[in-house]
Parts: sequence; C-alpha cells; structure tokens
Amino acid sequence: MAKFNAHVLNAKIGAKFNSLLILAFFVGILLSSLMLSTVLQQRAEYEISIQADLLMQTMNSLRHYTQDRVNPLLKPQIETASTFIPEAIPTFSVREVSEYLRKNSKYQDFFYKDAALNPTNPRDQADSFETALVERFRQQPEIKKLSGFRSTPEGKKFYTAHPFKIEEKRCLECHSRPDIAPKSLLATYGEHGFGWQLNEVIAAQMVYVPSEKVFDETRRAFFSIMLVIITIFFAVILLINFLLKKVVIQRIKNIAKTANAVSTGEINANFEEKSKDEIGLLAIAFERMRSSLLIAMDLLKQQKT
Repeated sequence: MAKFNAHVLNAKIGAKFNSLLILAFFVGILLSSLMLSTVLQQRAEYEISIQADLLMQTMNSLRHYTQDRVNPLLKPQIETASTFIPEAIPTFSVREVSEYLRKNSKYQDFFYKDAALNPTNPRDQADSFETALVERFRQQPEIKKLSGFRSTPEGKKFYTAHPFKIEEKRCLECHSRPDIAPKSLLATYGEHGFGWQLNEVIAAQMVYVPSEKVFDETRRAFFSIMLVIITIFFAVILLINFLLKKVVIQRIKNIAKTANAVSTGEINANFEEKSKDEIGLLAIAFERMRSSLLIAMDLLKQQKT
C-alpha cells in the first residue's frame, strides 16, 4: 500500500508540474502576442504617419516656393494673357507634382489634394468625407490636424488633413469677386471658386498614404517573431521538464523506492543521496530514521534474549 501511495504521489507531482508548465506556456504566449501586436501596430502607424507628414511638408514647401518665387514672375503675363497660366497657382503646382510622383510605381498610391468646398478647378472638389473634415475645421478652429484611416476603391489608406485658410490678401485677387479676377481665369474655369473670405477655412489639405502594405508587412513580422517566441518557449519548457525529472522527480522516486523497501523489511536498503539541497536533506533525514530503526530493532532483540 505504501508503494502504491508513493507512485501516486510522484504521478501527482509530475502531472501538476506539467499542468503548471502548460499554463505558463499559454499565458506567456498570450501576453507576448498581445504586447508584440501592440508594439508592431504602433510602429506601423508611426511609420505611416511619418510618410504622410513628409509628403505634406514637401507639398507645402512647393506651395510656398510657387507663391513666393514663381507667381511674381508670371503675374504680369496672367493679367495680359488671353489664356490662363495655372502654373502660377500654388494649388495647381502641388497637385501636378503629386501626379508626377504617382507615376512612380513605388508611390502610385500616394496622393495629395486641396479638397475645397468651392474650388476654382473642379478636380479639387471635396467629396463627402473631405467636406465633413472641412466643416469640422470651420467649427473647431483650434484643431490643426486630423488623421485616421479611410477605405477607398484602391484599398485602406491613412489620411492626414490640415485646415487651409486664406491668410494673404493677394490670394483674394483671384477668388473674391469675378469682376476683379483675371479674364483669362474666368475664360478657363468660369465663375467658380469665388466668395472666399480672409482667414476663412476654404479647404482641407489632404494627404493619402497607403497602409495595407505596411500592415501586411507588420502581420508577417508578427507571425515570424511569434514563431520564434513559441519555439523558444517550447524549448525552455522541455528543458525545464527534463531538468525537473532528473533533478527532482527522479530523486524523489529513488527516496520513495528506498522508503518502500525499508517499510517492507529490507532494513539494509540505503538512501544514497550525497547532495546538500532540500531533497538531499530529506534523504539524510530518512537515512537517520532508518539508522534509528536499526538501533531500535537491535535493542528489542537484546531485550528478548
């Protein structure tokens, strides 16, 4: 009966420890996956936002260059020419440069647009989504930037929007009233894009950056890293299980086997354990108990004789 209980005890210890190892494995994998997913997601969003900000800053730099350097050179020709020269207009310049950028296959999904509610050029007309952003900029002037994700026919894209205001009076020469605008402008675009007011938000500067490729790469990186983590966890658990059996369970089994032998009359069985750790101390205690039992049995024999 004692032998049976010892085996049951060893089996319970091994089963309980294996259960704890499996639980630790799944908890570790779950926590690692959650943390890794969060970190990679934030990193992907940061990378996308950096691309969007870079494109926005590039387009604004081009806008200022056109306004400060190109427009003064072409303005005399605009006033006298019968055909309008759109290259003198910053909005036209940045949109054209954006289209040239899109001709590169690497940047074909990048897009810039001055989304206006009442544009001079119809191609700058804001759609319903962009119109909502312009209205929000108007209603909440303290907001200087809006960003997020938007589903488009080309796929999911990250957008960054800045409010676009008329801050210089010279811009109103072509957008305040038709009667003071260049005739070539009216001949080209008609009476569109007028009635703008100084310091009024008339558009949203929109930058669209593709996000699906970045997130696809992030997902691939996630699964690759998780595969490595799972492999490491599994190897560590196997190693721990092996060491536990060799260092703990096997030694306890030996002590239990010897104890069973002593309990069934094999009084000369020896607890062979030289280690000074807890299991070694337990074996030493059993060995002292066996020695005490031998002494007690010898005393009983002497009393009988």
